[in-house]
Amino acid sequence: MRDLHVVLPGGVDNPVSPSGGNLYDRRACQHLAGLGWRVVEHAVDGAWPRPGATATARLAKLLSALPDGALTLLDGLVACAAPEVVVPAAARLRVAVLVHLPLVDEGGDTDLDACERATLRSAAAVIATSGGAARRLAALHDLDGVRVAAPGVDGAPLSAGTADGGRLLCVAAVTPRKAQDVLVAALATVGDLPWSCTFAGSLDRDPAYASRVMAAAAELDGRVTFAGPLAGAALDAAYSEADLLVLPSHAETYGMVVTEALARGVPVVATAVGGVPEALGAVPAPEMAGRAPTTDRSKRPPAAGPAIGLAADLVRPGILVPPGDPEALGDALRRWLESGELRDRLRTAARARRSTLDGWDTTARALSGILAAL
Repeated sequence: MRDLHVVLPGGVDNPVSPSGGNLYDRRACQHLAGLGWRVVEHAVDGAWPRPGATATARLAKLLSALPDGALTLLDGLVACAAPEVVVPAAARLRVAVLVHLPLVDEGGDTDLDACERATLRSAAAVIATSGGAARRLAALHDLDGVRVAAPGVDGAPLSAGTADGGRLLCVAAVTPRKAQDVLVAALATVGDLPWSCTFAGSLDRDPAYASRVMAAAAELDGRVTFAGPLAGAALDAAYSEADLLVLPSHAETYGMVVTEALARGVPVVATAVGGVPEALGAVPAPEMAGRAPTTDRSKRPPAAGPAIGLAADLVRPGILVPPGDPEALGDALRRWLESGELRDRLRTAARARRSTLDGWDTTARALSGILAAL
């Protein structure tokens, strides 16, 4: 059995602050153990990615205690915030860094960008969670050979959906990067149609921003609910009641909530950023199933949403819109709410996409191959 030391941010299992990165870390550790790795977890408390001296000292003590040559997988939220600790350790250990999100993409802090660059250039392997994220990291930090281990998704029962499609769901911490202000502005443009929207996500990551979003949403006649962070059965219930997932983010390396919705057959309206198009995916148009693709473009079915890199005989299980554009997002929501034909088509595509989603075992096998090479 091979030893693998995994360095995680403290609170990785805290149900009060769920995140895609925490879920990825937890599932990865579980499934790597099933592939023959002896996974030794080390959770380091701190306000990552701005940990302070005490947390940085904890990380330094932890890494210094590992034996020479120890294979070590570090969560990027921790590793990229402390190059003064990780870079020297990387000369002695076999270090891989798993980057869930470039630090500059969360808050735009150029000092964190420089820290991340120093850390990643010292690592034996850099792992991203989508092809788009790998390209972003390579360009941002002039890196070669960024590897990819895309998130998996847990299986889930199909959501029934309602006839009018009016139950909207946004699953994300309320922060500027997730752009709930854009969604609220878009919802204001469809006030003449029947809908309700639940925002499921932490309100304490950026309290000032959350307060502004909530104040704007209060003008929408009580149709917006802020449920706070949901996990486990409560999150399952929110998905089961949803007709449509809406993800208006300015930046996403993958967008795990997209596949969480698709695992339940719930279509998605999202921004075409980062790895979101990869997560959303595409399926053969129903009329094309079992047939060779036609070369006559006039007879090919239209794509659902912008056909960015999408073959004409495929459809997406949702609609992609530009980031930061309330008008475009509002138009997509209006199309969804007004067209029963569109809802049926996207629901059919979402259910077809459901059967093609990878589980966490696929993620673990990708990670295992990268780590074994070290």
